[in-house]
Parts: sequence; C-alpha cells; structure tokens
Amino acid sequence: MGKVLKDLKTVKKDLKNLLESQPLAVLATQNNGNPYANLVAFAFSDDLKSLFFATTRATRKYANLTADHRVAMLVDNRSNQATDFRQAKAVTVSGRAEEIDKKREKKFLDIYLTRHPQLKEFVTAPSCAFLRISVDTYYLVTRFQNVIEIHLTTS
Repeated sequence: MGKVLKDLKTVKKDLKNLLESQPLAVLATQNNGNPYANLVAFAFSDDLKSLFFATTRATRKYANLTADHRVAMLVDNRSNQATDFRQAKAVTVSGRAEEIDKKREKKFLDIYLTRHPQLKEFVTAPSCAFLRISVDTYYLVTRFQNVIEIHLTTS
C-alpha cells in the first residue's frame, strides 16, 4: 500500500508539472454527436479537482457546453520532433464543465488571473463566461503508449 501511495504522489507531481508547463490546452465539446475542439487558456486548482477556462457566451463552444456539460481537455508538451515519440507527455482530462459566478467564486478567478494576467479584461467582461471543469479522470500518457489513469473519486 505504501508504494502505491508513493507512486500516486509521484504521478500527481508529474501531472502538476505538465499542467504548469503549458498555458494552453485543447478543449473538446460536442453537440448532437458533432465533436468540436478549441484552444483555450486554462488554470487548475492545487488539488487537481478543477480546471478553469473562459469563453464568450456567443461562441460555439459555449453553446455546446450549454447543451452537454461533458468535456475532455488535452494538455501536452510535444515539440513536433521525432523525439516526441519517446519524450512527450500528454494528459486527457475528462469531466463536466459548468459556468461559475466570477464574483462569488473569486478564488477561482484569482487562480486563473495569476496564471493569465494578460486576460483580465477579457475574462472580467460581462459577455465572458468563466467555467470550471470538475475533473473525473486524468489519463496521463508517457513514452507514447504508457497510460496511467487517475480517478479523483478514488484517489
């Protein structure tokens, strides 16, 4: 049991390092079976239970999220070189997105703006929705095929 906990701590540390190293992620949504992907600036909570991003309410991604809250987000550190097959890491985050009140949940907005201060005007605009992904599972891939699943409900 001790080795499993130590390994989980190491995996979570690696996961945090990957998330911290990348300011952008690919967000996947869908509506009526039609997939859609976008680049988004993101931030995450220290406990890894939540990720945050912003979008204007007039976007397709916002309409998709309103219709179906299930999302996936991909974060990777690839360099588009042949060495990526051995060295790149990627994580797919699976969860549910919901809009949160920027004023009431100021601590989450502060996490986001600490990471992306250049987006303050954008994210605080009345037309902008601030969203939280409640994470169910992280799928961390290393060495192109080594997959580790981290289920937050059991870890």
